[in-house]
Amino acid sequence: MTETARPDAHTPAVVTFGETMALVRTTEIGSLKHASTLALGIGGAESNVAIGLRRLGAPVSWLGRVGDDPLGERVLREIRGEGVTVHGIVDADAPTGLMIKARPSSSSSAVHYYRAGSAGSRLAPTDLPAGWVEGASILHITGITPLLSPSAREAARDAVDRARVAGVTVSFDINYRSALADPAVAEPVLRDIAERADIIFGDAAELGVLYPDATPADAAARLMDAGTKQVVLKLGPEGAATSTSSERIESPGFVVDVIDTVGAGDAFVAGYLSAHLAGLDLRSTLLRANACGAMACQVPGDWEAAPTLQELERFLEGGDPVRR
Repeated sequence: MTETARPDAHTPAVVTFGETMALVRTTEIGSLKHASTLALGIGGAESNVAIGLRRLGAPVSWLGRVGDDPLGERVLREIRGEGVTVHGIVDADAPTGLMIKARPSSSSSAVHYYRAGSAGSRLAPTDLPAGWVEGASILHITGITPLLSPSAREAARDAVDRARVAGVTVSFDINYRSALADPAVAEPVLRDIAERADIIFGDAAELGVLYPDATPADAAARLMDAGTKQVVLKLGPEGAATSTSSERIESPGFVVDVIDTVGAGDAFVAGYLSAHLAGLDLRSTLLRANACGAMACQVPGDWEAAPTLQELERFLEGGDPVRR
């Protein structure tokens, strides 16, 4: 059955969909096999971006499937509680997916996924309401969803097709997960979507999945030849760069005390898309994106440290980009 979305006074500027799972994380540093206490939350790339965008003031709608279980209820409640308009499809025949995150050392994280056959993997084109994509300014998807299952792949392709027909900007974060598919399997699937997207996010390795024989610069050129307007290269602590048909803008990163890097890429994307919606220039857009990513690294959790506009402004007033 489909849960009725909470009424929203604003037409969503951004729509996104994908699998959000229950997230269990260790609360101390060390191997998972010796963990004595665990904390329960939620996490998913698309809902992380949705929450980040909402905190930055953008009306946003997220759609996903969850199991008819307490973890599914938790997923829907948490996302809705952040002010995101939720289209939750409750699947009585499959469980909510689960991920477990540990910190084997102070400088590393390990994530274990239990999502095979999950409700989220059963996303299908018929799950996307009529007019939902067409009414947005931006459709945001990631490379995770089309690798979950054949039906989820068709949902992603259908959403992109609908967005292109309606003139909706397509944002695509490659977000390649080797646990879902080998590079040879992922390459044609992700490249098909990337070459029909307007804004693409990825690091050097992810662009290499799209075009194994290309440098990041060559990959960006190929994507722009296909019609992409902006290719955003994520450089981690070094910052990021955006390539367009006419220029390449670079922006350095920020020095922060890193606690947890999982979710930083999603915060970066949320910052970038919010700035794009606000009409900021590319240099200001990258500055905001880098700041959001850096802030997300300072707190455990996938989305908990995603900043509000006020928190972002305070951070920018006190933080200097790293000049390397």
